[in-house]
Amino acid sequence: MIDQPSKIRLILIAPVVLLFLFMVEEGVTSIGASKRQEVKYRTSFGQCPSRAAGTLTLQLIKSFEKNKSLKDVKTKIVKDKLDEKHFISSYKVKYDPLKKYLHFQYDCPEPLMKVQIYKEGGLESYEAILVDNGKLFDPTYEVLLRTENKLTYDLPFLALPVGEMDEKIQKDITKLVSGMPLKFRKKLAEVIINEDKELTIILSLNNHPSSVFMGIDEWPLKMTKLEKIVNYMELQKKIPAIINLTNSKKVVVKFNDKF
Repeated sequence: MIDQPSKIRLILIAPVVLLFLFMVEEGVTSIGASKRQEVKYRTSFGQCPSRAAGTLTLQLIKSFEKNKSLKDVKTKIVKDKLDEKHFISSYKVKYDPLKKYLHFQYDCPEPLMKVQIYKEGGLESYEAILVDNGKLFDPTYEVLLRTENKLTYDLPFLALPVGEMDEKIQKDITKLVSGMPLKFRKKLAEVIINEDKELTIILSLNNHPSSVFMGIDEWPLKMTKLEKIVNYMELQKKIPAIINLTNSKKVVVKFNDKF
């Protein structure tokens, strides 16, 4: 039971709480209150995890507070590599001195695959996330996106021989996977490059593995054919165990009897 005085207090407090939540959502705050100069700000997170973008915004506001200078803000971003540290792929910072309005606009890349990176000698390795601009991000990026439900499906693995993560392969694989429709990309379980630079893709179709041999060249053309094959097979409710596209002019499909 809530007594009458308590009800009155709740009625008075509720609008204040709602106003506070609105201000947090809109990103409005006061800067330099002691100087009686109110500066409002707004942050557009784009596809970025709000935790990373929010932390970056607080750092930039602190930098702006000192001299009310956008140049200082942008210099800090470049000097301290804050965009890289907070997984930002692009950003814009604008300030309207008449309205005293500061606007931060961010965007972040889409994660594509998990990658195992080996250091020299192949004895030590670390994981990274390959994103759609071809860069490698710390795995924390995936964790932040999942925490905010901005990534809701499993990322495929990219398997490479020790020391084979060169710039060309990274660029080719990024272009190939980022160009796939998301619906098809979600079917990827693993992408494998062997020592002969041959590409093999493991698909997960209705929880059954399907191996696709893509050879060493013409990957975009073969990928277009693969999407059509998979779409047709799923309509027919048939799961191929092997799809051989090594020769782009000849498609070989094999089925496993147990399916």
